[in-house]
Formats: sequence, structure tokens, C-alpha cells
Amino acid sequence: MKSILITGGFGFIGTTLLEILLKEEDAHIHVVDNMSTSPVVLDHFLGNLKNKTNLTYDLVSVQDFFLSDQKMLWNEIYHLASPVGPAGVLKHSGNMVRDVINDAYLLIDYCIEHNARLVDISSSEIYGGGQSGFCPENTPKIVPPITTVRLEYAIAKLAAETAIINNCRTNGLNASIVRPFNVAGPRQSPKGGFVLPRFIQQATQNLPITVFGDGSALRAFTHVEDMSTGIIQTMRNGANGEAYNIGNPANKTSIGELAKLVKSLLNSSSEIVNIDGKEIYGPTYEEANDKFPDSSKAMNNIDWKPLHDIEKVIHDATDDYFGRLEADVLKDKI
Repeated sequence: MKSILITGGFGFIGTTLLEILLKEEDAHIHVVDNMSTSPVVLDHFLGNLKNKTNLTYDLVSVQDFFLSDQKMLWNEIYHLASPVGPAGVLKHSGNMVRDVINDAYLLIDYCIEHNARLVDISSSEIYGGGQSGFCPENTPKIVPPITTVRLEYAIAKLAAETAIINNCRTNGLNASIVRPFNVAGPRQSPKGGFVLPRFIQQATQNLPITVFGDGSALRAFTHVEDMSTGIIQTMRNGANGEAYNIGNPANKTSIGELAKLVKSLLNSSSEIVNIDGKEIYGPTYEEANDKFPDSSKAMNNIDWKPLHDIEKVIHDATDDYFGRLEADVLKDKI
């Protein structure tokens, strides 16, 4: 039987990835997660999880887990554990490069020693916005002149990518990299600074929908199920030492248009207001540049394609919000 490790497996993407793998794979799956960014009430999530006979977990950090006297062996490792979110990363200022790199090297060393395959979940932030927001994998990485917490996160992810790729080339590591673009959908929390769950909670309560800046910022929202299948296809079909954009170009929209669409689909009477994000998240908060993916490499080379349009993303996120609200397990509110 195959053995799979998922770091950050109880996070927003991790929970959906875990559900799919438990259905598809004849495997034992072990989750390592310190629950620092998990959007779920764990007992409720596990209680509703099907096919969990072969699931085990440890509620610790990646570093504590790998430095402990654990004896398990894995064939495949999905590395999702990380600070996350434009606001969620702020509390990690000054520590992200060390933490992200330390975790990466623990996994690199383990996979080389035990001949395990690694898929590392990086970030579209490494592009710095690309060329007018368009981000193919072969575009130059852009480092802006002003140092921010968001830049620290991007540099940490890019440094981890560089270490992984060079270890693939010279030290026998078997790994591929995923660069996610604006994942959204069920179980996402607004607390990390993610825009869609904030809009949904505001719209359902007929509160002002807060759009940062003039609303012209461009994003391409990707359903968390599409993201998870892209991660799995990268594990199965990704080339060694290669990075893949996973994102839905068809869902490209401005944040202002997203607010209007949420308001319309939810039949909300909310007013749409433009504010500075620093009013909510403080002076260290920074908005990202425009960004949307060229995902042709993933579509052509690893047999992946996104299936959910932006309205489906909004509907599924809204249904999940009401379902958890009714069950009184909504961990994170505005």
C-alpha cells in the first residue's frame, strides 16, 4: 500500500486535497499540521470525513515532527504547511525565510534519503506581478524596491523553490513545484486576508462590501477542488525539477467586479465601498500587484484542466459558509 504524508493537511487546500486522496488512493495518509491556520473545527471535520480508515495525524509543526523520533516512511509527500494569506503572513514578519527554508530542507533531506517524491506548494507571489499581471512560468521574477512582509513571503517561497530545483539537478531529489493562483471556495477563512470569504460574509449580512483601493486589481480565482486535482496531477505526472502554474485563467476578474458579482448572486442589499486595506489589517499590509496565470504548461503536460467557473466558486463557498454557520462550527468570522 502506498504511504502519503501531507503537511498542512488540515488547512484550507489541505482538507480538500485530503478528501480527494482518501477517495482515489489505496494509501495510508498521514497529516502533520499545527492547526495555526486551519479553518476547520477538527472534530467536526473528521466526523464528516469518509473513507478515513487509513488516516492518521499529528498536530505538530513540520520541524517538531521531523526532529522527533518518528519511524514512518512515505512514498509521496505533499508539502502545504506554510504561513498563508496577505494578512495571515503579517504576524510572521522577520521569521518567514527561516521557517519556510528550514521546513523545505527537512523535506528535501528526507526525500533524498528515503527516495520519496515531493510536491512543494509554492506561491504565485514569486512572480511579483509578472508582465502587466500575466504570469507564465518562464517570465522573470520581479523583486520590487520596497521591502514588505509580503515580499519576505515571496522571497522565502522562491528560495525554497530554488533549493528544491537544484537538489533535483544535483542530489537525486525527485520533486515538482506547484504555484497556486488565488484559490477560493469551501472552508476558506477571511482571517488570512482572503477576499471572497470576506465579501460573502459581508454580503450575507448586508454589511458594506469592502473593496481595497479602486477595485481594479486583477486576479484569477481557482476553485479549491481544481487546485487540489492540479496538485495531485503534479504528483502523478509532473516532471522532476519543474514548476507548474495551477490557476484558472478563465476566471480572471477585477476585485471590483467580484464584489458586484457576489452582491448579485447573493441578492444582497450591501453597499460596495472602497477603502484602504491598511484600515483593516494595519500599516504593514500591502496589496499584491495584478496577477493571473498562464496555465498552459499544466494543461498540456500534466493532464490538468480547471472545471469550475467563478460563479461556481462563489456558490460553493457560500453554501459551505451557511452550512458551517448552521452547524455552529464556523471557526472564523469577520
